[in-house]
Amino acid sequence: MKRREFITRGSLGALGLSIGDISVAASAGNQTTDKRRKILISGGGLNKSFINYLIKLTGKKKPRVCFLPTAAADDPRVALYWYQLCAGLDMVPFVQNMFITSYYMKESFEDVLLSMDGIVVGGGNTLNMLAIWKAQGIDKVLYRAWEKGIVLSGGSAGSLCWFEEGTTDSRPKELTKIECLGFLEGSHSPHYDGEEERRPRYHQLIRSGELKPGYAVDNNAAILFIDRKVSKVIASDKNSNAYYIEMVDGKIRESVLKPDVIL
Repeated sequence: MKRREFITRGSLGALGLSIGDISVAASAGNQTTDKRRKILISGGGLNKSFINYLIKLTGKKKPRVCFLPTAAADDPRVALYWYQLCAGLDMVPFVQNMFITSYYMKESFEDVLLSMDGIVVGGGNTLNMLAIWKAQGIDKVLYRAWEKGIVLSGGSAGSLCWFEEGTTDSRPKELTKIECLGFLEGSHSPHYDGEEERRPRYHQLIRSGELKPGYAVDNNAAILFIDRKVSKVIASDKNSNAYYIEMVDGKIRESVLKPDVIL
């Protein structure tokens, strides 16, 4: 398998790093057998415990897992952190940038992403990420990946993107509503315990009817959806939870979804 740098030399080249090794041919015989549609969302950023959990969800001994740093504008420091987290895990990690050039990337985005067993979306500006994905057709590729049984995952922008809608800090001044991919029904608020404005603003938007009922998740908690339904809630510490927020008899009801703590 040949190793090939698939990003422009001006990004990670300055750090002497090569991100990639995405060879579509290398995926031969590594097809996903579990066709259930799985999405693992967490409230915060990248988390080694959740990456390890995703590996198990693929059902593969050494799955190919690709990280999309689009929301962070393909920041090479985020890509480096991804590789550091994956060190020692039973997986083959990749990074796929969106800020590319045809001179250095010869496979299509579709060929690359559909050759994976798992896809993890990083945090950052959700609004900008979705706009780039739409321009490049990534939204349609990710839907195909989901339908194929490739495990989708992410935290922050990488969790928000899968829902119909939610709250985002991608615009100036305040948290606002954003419409997303709609793979999962309802709304979502990440960083529920990590940012002071998240909880009251999410309640306010649901109370007003601007947002549908939905799921709020603390930074160190995660929810696994299988075929659009909650299958399991996990956390990497005993103080983090997930929640379902809805209006009942004219009042906000916050139901705690207690997690299993994993290491």
